[in-house]
Amino acid sequence: MSEMITAELVDLDLSADTKEAAARSLAERMVAQGRVTDLEGFLADVAAREAQMPTGLDGGIGIPHCRSAHVTEPTLAFGRSAAGIDFGAPDGPADLIFLIAAPAGADDAHLTILSSLARQLMDADFTSALRSVRDAAAAAALIRGEEPARAAGEGASAPEDTAVASAAASADATAADTAPTGAPTAPAPVPAASVPTPDASAPDAAPFRIVAVTSCPTGIAHTYMAAESLENAGRAAGVELVVETQGSAGFTRLDPAVIAAADGVIFAHDVPVRDKDRFAGKPTVDVGVKAGINRPAELITEVRGKAERGEVTSGSAPGTPVERAGDSTEGYGTKLRKWLMSGVSYMVPFVAAGGLLIALGFAIGGYEINKAPSVMDHFVWTQADSWGALLFQIGAVAFGFLVPVLAGYIAYGMADRPGLVPGFVGGAISLTVNAGFLGGLAAGLIAGGVVMAIQKVRIPAALRGIMPVVVIPLISSAVVGFLMFVVIGKPIAEAQKGMTDWLNGLTGTNAVLLGALLGLMMCFDLGGPVNKVAYAFATAGIAVADPSDSAMKVMAAVMAAGMVPPLAMALATTVRGKLFTRTERENGKAAWVLGASFISEGAIPFAAADPLRVIPSSMVGGAITGALSMAFGATLRAPHGGVFVVPLIGNPFLYLVAIAAGVCVTAALVVVLKGLRKPVTGAAASGAENGAAATTAGRKQPVAA
Repeated sequence: MSEMITAELVDLDLSADTKEAAARSLAERMVAQGRVTDLEGFLADVAAREAQMPTGLDGGIGIPHCRSAHVTEPTLAFGRSAAGIDFGAPDGPADLIFLIAAPAGADDAHLTILSSLARQLMDADFTSALRSVRDAAAAAALIRGEEPARAAGEGASAPEDTAVASAAASADATAADTAPTGAPTAPAPVPAASVPTPDASAPDAAPFRIVAVTSCPTGIAHTYMAAESLENAGRAAGVELVVETQGSAGFTRLDPAVIAAADGVIFAHDVPVRDKDRFAGKPTVDVGVKAGINRPAELITEVRGKAERGEVTSGSAPGTPVERAGDSTEGYGTKLRKWLMSGVSYMVPFVAAGGLLIALGFAIGGYEINKAPSVMDHFVWTQADSWGALLFQIGAVAFGFLVPVLAGYIAYGMADRPGLVPGFVGGAISLTVNAGFLGGLAAGLIAGGVVMAIQKVRIPAALRGIMPVVVIPLISSAVVGFLMFVVIGKPIAEAQKGMTDWLNGLTGTNAVLLGALLGLMMCFDLGGPVNKVAYAFATAGIAVADPSDSAMKVMAAVMAAGMVPPLAMALATTVRGKLFTRTERENGKAAWVLGASFISEGAIPFAAADPLRVIPSSMVGGAITGALSMAFGATLRAPHGGVFVVPLIGNPFLYLVAIAAGVCVTAALVVVLKGLRKPVTGAAASGAENGAAATTAGRKQPVAA
């Protein structure tokens, strides 16, 4: 922190009486030093961060902080208030106020400042020295971790002790940022009086082991304060405690072996814990991040009590692409599928928005609207063609993001945030060399792999601070760019062209067979990986400003087949309701709307309760619908919408006939197959309903479309 705080950024007689006034007073010092360019803009960013969660901490500390576009370099200002200022801490006003400013996007610099400071603030000697220091230069030196002989003053710790504490805290912060968290950090010396006396009856007993996760909305200050507080309390209690800090620059998962050996788990967080299911089956204490800072000893006692009573938690399915990226216990095939689905999940909204806008543009302005001049040069408010051109051009811009987003978030699923830059760069290059979606898939996987490889390299401590911001993006982007431009881009572009030519050449029987195959895939797992592969194949074809006729036929077949399962279940529950439970009949009413809207998950409750009858029946109906749609030559420019985009469909009447045929076949098969078994009554019916509800709750997820 040698360049982050100077004597000019210290106010030992801060006279402000509110947190807003305190922030303004310290920010004015930053402006005077050229560290902040716009005082009001910066203070607005500080206030926005404060609104997320109060930054006051027990022990008389306030740490307002933010990232801001108005900051020129990472900066720390310190103020000491005699009267105290309310920053929302439960124990009262703060007399030590630290205002931390970092440039927008400077995640690592911000993290370095705050994690180092956070850990020092957990040291009572450090805060005591700050309260007794007599001049600004000495205070700045103390915060920077330099020799504090002049800063300590009366009543402060001995210079040597304070310097060691400050240096150790700074080293701990660096280690927490960069070292793998799979192994425990070497414990710091603890006063003998604070170490519990081992039980004489069991001198060789293994220590109690705890793993913890800390996180907060910004993933910086409170995250590392809670980690330091828990580690200190663990050492004092004589337990082995390892913390996974899920900070703003990503996180390194704890080694599964460390988690498996743990006797208890502590979650101190204000945002969802990533990969929470890794800790299932263990005694767990789940609290807010401030509890980890303010009462760590109580949390340790609580988790030990739960362990003694045998209280454990069940698993929880992860909910974001990164959380679904897998862990070391999964096979490569499973991880690969999840990485690819991560990219597809983020791409689908761009497909839906861009595709519908393009389709609306054609509907309003006609099929020549793609040749209209830019609306920046020609736009008439009263002309429908101008509005059609506007919608088309917005949609075309949205479509331009598809491949970069796909590649970027595949890399994100593999390597977390450091994978985004090379992933997006690789995806953009894929468009440049005409490698299309195949190039985007390859670029995303390569980018994620390169970043993961870089992260495994042991580097000097002096370079660790710039790794996430400079080194990883620079090296990974260069490697991915070289491979895409020089090595694999052209072969992939040729393969993409070959696939497009093959698709354009499909006629007659081949087109019908492709429609049947896509229909089978859409109805196989109702929003699962197979369904998403078929949907991604279809949307890839129309993700251009002027898609081919064959690509639009494929899109039409895919959407038609995806509508069949929920509509068929709705029809079956209507015509033969006695074959279904009361819950299924209620679900059948909702399935009419879901199916008409192309939301395949409307059939999941039925498939979960009776998969051997519902899924094969749905696949047969989907195959018939897909084949008929291709045979009828129906086309579709929109990637979503169901019956609500019928006006945008080529041959709409025959398209609806194809859907009706598949729905009737599936409904008939389900009715026949269910009729061959005994009716569900009494307790069996109740059990079936409960089982279906439980299974559905576990499986329900957004359909790929």
